[in-house]
Amino acid sequence: MRATPSPNRSKKTWQSRTPFSSKKNRRSDTVDTLSREDTAQSTRPSRSRKEPWWKTELFRGMINDIRRRAPFYWSDWRDAWDYRVVPATVYMYFANILPALAFSLDMFAKTDQSFGVNEVLLSSVLASVVFSLAAAQPLVIVGVTGPITVFNYTVYDIITPRGTNYFAFMTWIGLWSLVLHWILAITNSCNGLKYVTRFSCDIFGFYVAFIYLQKGIQVLTRQWQVNDASAYLSIAIALLVLMVAYLCGIIGRSSLFQRHIRKFIEDYGTPLTVIFFTGFVHIGRMRNIELLTLPTSEAFFPTTDRGWFIHFWDISVGDVFLAIPFAVLLTILFWFDHNVSSLIAQGTEFPLRKPAGFHWDLFLLGLTTGVAGLLGIPFPNGLIPQAPFHTTSLCVTRTVSDTDDETNKGHTRRVVDHVVEQRVSNLAQGLLTLGTMTGPLLIVLHLIPQAVLAGLFFVMGVQALEANGITLKLLFLARDRHLTARSDPLTRVERRGAVWGFVALELVGFGATFAITQTIAAIGFPVFILLYIPLRTWGMPRWFKEQELRVLDQPTASPFTMESVGGNHGEADGRQMPGFGAGEGAVGAEVALDESDEAERGEAGSGKDDGGEEGEGGVAGASRRRSSFRSPEGIELDDLGKK
Repeated sequence: MRATPSPNRSKKTWQSRTPFSSKKNRRSDTVDTLSREDTAQSTRPSRSRKEPWWKTELFRGMINDIRRRAPFYWSDWRDAWDYRVVPATVYMYFANILPALAFSLDMFAKTDQSFGVNEVLLSSVLASVVFSLAAAQPLVIVGVTGPITVFNYTVYDIITPRGTNYFAFMTWIGLWSLVLHWILAITNSCNGLKYVTRFSCDIFGFYVAFIYLQKGIQVLTRQWQVNDASAYLSIAIALLVLMVAYLCGIIGRSSLFQRHIRKFIEDYGTPLTVIFFTGFVHIGRMRNIELLTLPTSEAFFPTTDRGWFIHFWDISVGDVFLAIPFAVLLTILFWFDHNVSSLIAQGTEFPLRKPAGFHWDLFLLGLTTGVAGLLGIPFPNGLIPQAPFHTTSLCVTRTVSDTDDETNKGHTRRVVDHVVEQRVSNLAQGLLTLGTMTGPLLIVLHLIPQAVLAGLFFVMGVQALEANGITLKLLFLARDRHLTARSDPLTRVERRGAVWGFVALELVGFGATFAITQTIAAIGFPVFILLYIPLRTWGMPRWFKEQELRVLDQPTASPFTMESVGGNHGEADGRQMPGFGAGEGAVGAEVALDESDEAERGEAGSGKDDGGEEGEGGVAGASRRRSSFRSPEGIELDDLGKK
């Protein structure tokens, strides 16, 4: 039921909101915000929706993003005084750099050593510094992804047989893409994100997860270049890395050991696993088996004999304009990939308090793309699954105990209280990456066996698949109906064939995308996923019932996050379009519309409350007076206990 707002509710507006002033009143300064009337006004259809496209107010999206986010800029640094920032920094350093280094192996082999370790490291540093300092969404991790790896060596296969200067051609792709990114940002193109739901995000996330698994297998197949013993030992090491790292995550979510021990294993399990197995291969008879390691170059120098600045004029005029269609495809990829990363990193399962800014971040992405082209390094963009992993690592959780139920007494569940939203962890992991480019640390990187990197690929891929909506639906369909919990939202779909049909469409989209990447037309794979957006918006409501779509699909991010792009489709005018609402059976957080602003910002009182404390995360727990706000697991925050 819709909650009735309190008559004395504060009516402060965005203009009157100020950044957090102290830890004690951090929430009270930002929590007393939009009233019910303000909420309705903020989700009202913008004037541009009723005007022709040529009357679009240029720069409006970027200006609004800056106005919304600027008051929180200094609090983004003050809020970093929190223990969660430390494990998040360490985890993201390893979770970002090691897969990127493994991608460098792929590009190193398929582009005739054009890209190596230093190029990938510098690309990650450029992205993390720019986005941590200036982005409206600093939680989003930006770096070298699997799709851009495919793009780079596909362009190499197309261009080099023509005798074209590869680096100069890539520079022009980056410069043209910079122009296209800026045009899209200026014309408020990110408003199209209101049509992107979990349907498209799950397809792309499923594809990226399989890219990680594929790259891990490709790394292992290269081990036969040495001998059979090296290959089989590498396979064993990769599987051990997968099992140990995955087990660390399970322990962190379990009830084993004391809480501080569980948290330590969960926070530092993956980095320690990489370090342990790097030394493990030197024990006993394994030390006599040659294992391929990561190829490195001189500190702070490119892999090939060239400077960091590309002579982009060493190319014919025809090739300059030939780069335009490649830049168009790259821009489509980045528009979708980066924005989807941002949406997932700020999904409905995270109780975020600070506003988003998609238009401004797209402008910054164009800047980093152009600069990366001039430096001759891979183009960085938003990372999946690292971006949502970063937000997850910054979540402050609590344990819910069913103490009132004698039958389930002792059963506990973890719920997210709030997220430590700040800029330091992103910047710090980027500076650590910059330090990795020094001589001593490059020597350390050279000691890491490729098998360990393959195992980390498997870890990232499995973790991404585990949380993907396609996987969850497939498990539901494979489960015995009689043993399926009635609380599972998918049981509310009356037609089981509707679930099969929905999953089938997702798998067809994934299969087509993955198949395209195995051909010379790999650079065109983002176009297919982009076409699935209008299919979901206007086609699927013809085949599925409204209630079915509400259960099977939902908006990726909350209305609070989507304020930057005008709200979710069907919610801006206060009515629910088929399948685009929280609905009665939606999966995820259940937030009453009248209280959505406060709930989605994690506005849960200040100081200490009845069942919480400021300790872990520096902000007190949920308010006891908002019974309408439920956690992603559907547990009322009124029931939260001290963790």
